[in-house]
Amino acid sequence: MMTNTKKRFGRRGLAWALALLGLVAVAMGMLWPTNYYVESPGDAFSVGQFLKSSAHQRYRPNNLYLVTVSLSAQPVTAAEYVWSYTQPFDERIPAKTLLGGASNSQYAELQTWYMETSQQNAVYLAAKAAGLKPKLSYHGVYVMGIQASSSFKHQLQIGDTIVGANQRHFKSVQAVMNYLQTQRLGATLKLQIIRGKRPLTLRGKIVKVTGTKRRGIGISLVERVKVTTHPKLQINAADIGGPSAGLMFTLASYQVFTHHQLAKGQRIAGTGTISPDGKVGIIGGVDKKVVAASRAGCQVFFAPTDSTGVKANATNYVVAKKTAERIHTKMKIVPVATFRQALNYLKLHQRSSR
Repeated sequence: MMTNTKKRFGRRGLAWALALLGLVAVAMGMLWPTNYYVESPGDAFSVGQFLKSSAHQRYRPNNLYLVTVSLSAQPVTAAEYVWSYTQPFDERIPAKTLLGGASNSQYAELQTWYMETSQQNAVYLAAKAAGLKPKLSYHGVYVMGIQASSSFKHQLQIGDTIVGANQRHFKSVQAVMNYLQTQRLGATLKLQIIRGKRPLTLRGKIVKVTGTKRRGIGISLVERVKVTTHPKLQINAADIGGPSAGLMFTLASYQVFTHHQLAKGQRIAGTGTISPDGKVGIIGGVDKKVVAASRAGCQVFFAPTDSTGVKANATNYVVAKKTAERIHTKMKIVPVATFRQALNYLKLHQRSSR
């Protein structure tokens, strides 16, 4: 009797131990990191809080809103990955698709540059539209990417600003490229750069740029400029990155420069990149931004009609309309291709005052 009882308890104890080990294994598995990031609806922020101007504060555009998406800081765990399927607007993005081979810090640098560029374009365009004479000053060449063939690949970092080469200084990206073309393959080059606020000199060699017959240093680069206006206007969006607030920054800057309050008493949200000539470009995550704007009580949402890289039925405007119908919001989705279209809409359809 005792022996049988002990055997029964022994088998039962073993079963419980195995079950517990199984639960621990499942729990550990659910905490295991995946190779995916999760993007969710973010928040709507009044653009006025990011603007600092010498103009009178009563012209701050507190009724114009930029909208964000929320992106996990790191690849999510298996549990978070599974949970995201219970959230209707969560999207799982492979790390390779999101980062494009860059590190988290490099990706963050790119988003900072995109934001900086959208702000400069916004202030420049708004000042011109307001009849002012903005000035552009060249501040170097921004490193956007580094090819594997570059001899600077272990020295340069995405986000560095190149200000000179071999003690020469330039006033445009084209001038930099023209100079590099004059150098022979294998020649040593001294690059003067700014990293953060620290000046550095790096040494490397001229190489053949991958996919071309041109000589260079094997990097992707763009011009870094600064806009000066009178009255002065600065935009500081804190830790918000990316280029998608360009349109709303431009509308807000125009309001400051003209002392004309657009759409008084209305909450106007929107998204879209902005180019110096006023074109509004396509962005990612527009469905999530519509959700965030609706939650914030916005009455109007500007959505780009730009079809670059997508089918006609997948533009930001089309997706925004479908999302608005899906969540049953009363917020009006307005198609825009240019800054001027958005401005004219506000002038024609919304109350304004001086």
